[in-house]
Amino acid sequence: MTNMDKLYASVAANGPVCVGLDTEFSYLPEDFVDSTKTPGENVVAFNRRLIDATRSAAGCYKVQIAYYESLGLDGMRAYAETLRMARATGLPVIADIKRGDIAKTAEMYAKAHFTGDFEADLITLAPYMGLDSIRPYLPYCAEQGKGVFVLCRTSNPGAMDFEYKKLEDGRHVYDLVADSLTEMGREYTGESGYSSIGLVIGGTHTEEATEIRAAYPNTFFLIPGYGAQGGKAADIAQYLNKGNGGVVNSSRGILLAYRKQPGIAFDEAAYRECVRMREDIQGECNKL
Repeated sequence: MTNMDKLYASVAANGPVCVGLDTEFSYLPEDFVDSTKTPGENVVAFNRRLIDATRSAAGCYKVQIAYYESLGLDGMRAYAETLRMARATGLPVIADIKRGDIAKTAEMYAKAHFTGDFEADLITLAPYMGLDSIRPYLPYCAEQGKGVFVLCRTSNPGAMDFEYKKLEDGRHVYDLVADSLTEMGREYTGESGYSSIGLVIGGTHTEEATEIRAAYPNTFFLIPGYGAQGGKAADIAQYLNKGNGGVVNSSRGILLAYRKQPGIAFDEAAYRECVRMREDIQGECNKL
């Protein structure tokens, strides 16, 4: 069983919510911060409460490395501990690292994030140096069941700058990326029918949703853009296969849910937001 298979099983059991542990120190409630601890130690304490509270309502966790890198060595210790805590739940964990280099450098990135202190189940990659920027990660997919999510059609406004440009054959650049990675991923198909090579498909540009889902039925999607970036459940549902085949990330919406629920503890507020989000998305999936 590959980690993408495990992700499929987790979504089937718990729903498609991906809890983004993109934890900036300023997100912590003032009365929670312990002045005797470092910022990284406080972030770990916050994340521990969030993970314990949301594990029954989450399909997976995603940890964005930049928030931890910004705190230096203290932050990287917090990153490693956060990965360890999240993986201890048994839920799949995505390290959002967006690496995109080639050759020996890519091999070292693969070793760094698929083994050792920073080991994750799946990672994010950027493909724009070419397919040789993806290949060094594939031995870990083949031998250990690891998985990757490759940037394809993202949720930011700048997606229009490159991803939507038309090729001579009428395809968009994002179509070329998806077609190439789908072909590469065929030999890494797991028991669930999904490849270990997934795609990052933003949920804010919805015009092509049905077309994209139909074009890549055996590709798992990591779907950013819900909530704070403007993606709505009715749009997001179109990127899923009957409620599966993808996970929908929410970071600030969950981490800062307590600010919209006065009098509710931050971890309880995060849990309630996970449940609300799950029901919102599943309700729209049921209409399709």
